[in-house]
Amino acid sequence: MVTIIGGGIAGTVLAGALACHERTARVFERRTPGGDGSFLVLDRHAHDVLAELEVPSAALMAASYPVSGFRFHYLAPGRGELNSRGHRLYRRPELMRALTEFARGAGADLHFDTPVTDIDPTSGTVRSGNHVVAIDDLVIAADGVDSVGRTRLEPERTPEYAGQVIFYGTTITPVRLSTEPSVLHFDGRLGAGILPTSSFGHLWNDEAAFWFARLTRPPIPQRETGFHPVSVWAEHIRAAAPDTDIIDQLLDHTETLHVSNARTVPFDTAKPPQPPLILCGDADHAITPAAGRGACEAIDDADALHRALLTGSDPAAAMVVRRRRIAAEREEAQRLYARARS
Repeated sequence: MVTIIGGGIAGTVLAGALACHERTARVFERRTPGGDGSFLVLDRHAHDVLAELEVPSAALMAASYPVSGFRFHYLAPGRGELNSRGHRLYRRPELMRALTEFARGAGADLHFDTPVTDIDPTSGTVRSGNHVVAIDDLVIAADGVDSVGRTRLEPERTPEYAGQVIFYGTTITPVRLSTEPSVLHFDGRLGAGILPTSSFGHLWNDEAAFWFARLTRPPIPQRETGFHPVSVWAEHIRAAAPDTDIIDQLLDHTETLHVSNARTVPFDTAKPPQPPLILCGDADHAITPAAGRGACEAIDDADALHRALLTGSDPAAAMVVRRRRIAAEREEAQRLYARARS
């Protein structure tokens, strides 16, 4: 049996994929099913991997919206347009609902509202409060940026603030804007660094408009992250991009925001993965949402671990390879973006 701590994207996909091959997978998740109110975008590669892991494509299509392209309005003309590569936008609760139904239907043993409070990285003992809930040969810690597993395994490897506060909003009614529909538009104010000092993005279609803002500023207290009335942050968000008319339209049709601090988990000095406790997803290598890669990396982690466990190869070695690939992909993405700005 494999015990997975964390029922987010990586943990749920891995549990379902293992269960499809009659490998018992038990998941402990501290929250109720669903997730928060943010949204994310997956590309064709992520969808292909999910299909290989037997996640029903029809369920994913029903839970998402097509993205027909990307426009970066703060880049030089001719450098700010990208075509879609099978990208689709998901509200996170809808994606997690589809993935949870997949894992449950495959026979994964899912335990929600079960917070794991301690993990012994030597014995593989997992505790919830004063109760031992699992002792297994292998424990996968896929429990996010504030991972209990990483805290016990590498207490010195703590999350780092990435310099921006992130806001996600969805309009309560459809909104028709002057921009192209089904295109993910990015605007912002450039600074000296590789990323804009502030940015504002949006996509609209006949059902709703989805938008985000990233503001370079001191972090807010972690206890204050979560949902806020839009009025609390409206003036700050208006300063995120030059086109305030579109921002005003979206703010006027939005009631609440999901607010979070962008945080990263560095892995360049991480200890080599070693059973019985292995980290994956954000627990091992969280990246700021500005990179747009976190969910795709989580899916690739689940795929690598799934392949290793089914073939009898070393899951720790699989995560070593994943770390190398993630580092190379991030370096390449930075080079491409810097070239686009020059």
